[in-house]
Amino acid sequence: MPDRVLNAMHRAAPNIYAGDLTEMVVEMWPDLRAVAGTTQHVAAYIGNGHAAWEAANANLFSRGDLALVLATGRFGLGWAESARAMGVEVEVMDFGTSAPVDMARVEARLRADGAGRIKAVLTTHVDTSSSVRTDIAALRAAIDAAGHPALLCVDCIASLGCDEYRMDDWGVDLTVAASQKGLMTPPGMSFVWFSEKARAVGAQADLRTPYWDWRKRAEPEEFWQYWAGTAPTHHLYGLREALNMLHEEGMAQVWARHEVLARTVWAAFEAWGAGHPRIGLNVADPAHRSRAVTAARLGAPDATRLRQWTEAQAGVTLGIGLGMAPPGDPEWHGFLRVAHMGHVNAHMTLGALAVMEAGLIALDIPHGAGALDAAAKVIAAG
Repeated sequence: MPDRVLNAMHRAAPNIYAGDLTEMVVEMWPDLRAVAGTTQHVAAYIGNGHAAWEAANANLFSRGDLALVLATGRFGLGWAESARAMGVEVEVMDFGTSAPVDMARVEARLRADGAGRIKAVLTTHVDTSSSVRTDIAALRAAIDAAGHPALLCVDCIASLGCDEYRMDDWGVDLTVAASQKGLMTPPGMSFVWFSEKARAVGAQADLRTPYWDWRKRAEPEEFWQYWAGTAPTHHLYGLREALNMLHEEGMAQVWARHEVLARTVWAAFEAWGAGHPRIGLNVADPAHRSRAVTAARLGAPDATRLRQWTEAQAGVTLGIGLGMAPPGDPEWHGFLRVAHMGHVNAHMTLGALAVMEAGLIALDIPHGAGALDAAAKVIAAG
């Protein structure tokens, strides 16, 4: 969390009915739309990314509706499980944990749906577990080529404010995200941006309940209706400052910064993996890699050993390898993730990579040379 965000939250509780807080929120909503690249509706919720899934499900679907979920990792499957548990019929096209969505397969499946039963196509822009990035514009083109009316719904929880994302330009009908990654604010808020088409299609949704109903949240008559109750006051002060930071930098520069930092991490792993095939990036093609997080392998048990060393000895926390192997499988200890999302800059990323190199040396994990030089050259060029 940036100091600016934390400092903005460090204040007494405000009046929740009138005054500065209410005025600040009204001014924030256009900035939230701008970050997602949309001029359309947005509803906010007190909750994490899973809450955003549930909000989207509740407002779009009726019991028995069919959703087509395109999964490229654990979180695509998670959205499918969330919808299924609420009574939605779910068909999953699972592309594994290291491959992108096959657009031809999607188009063929939609063409086969002559009755138009599929109400929506759900996918992750970036699956946090695998770091696979989906080409959303290409997915929109596949849906259009099939002549199918399905809504396009995108999970941007890991990508918003990191990877380039243009909701309106890419023809997205619904976007979900949360506060804790690219938006640089503590976990606890989530957001659903939705098009007029999504609003109309979901108008008769029978899964909608009073709390999840996006209608009053998106067009409140009174301030409390933004939240269906008391506002998350201090999160809002933090988010206001985070949005200030994003707009001061400019979204094009935010995306460019994440591009350089991602390539810095990739360069280090490519050097470590030279001559050592146990070490490598999860996604082979850079075009399909996230600019927010990188999933990688070191081979079991070395990924867990390295994670434990970097945290205990140098205060650097690396992500676990979500969804790459069952937790009880020894192979689970062969995977990790490196985040380069949100409030991250060159010296943070280079520092994390240097600590990782120190850990590889300390633990006598075989690896290629020149990783830090390769990483520094990316920064120098970028």
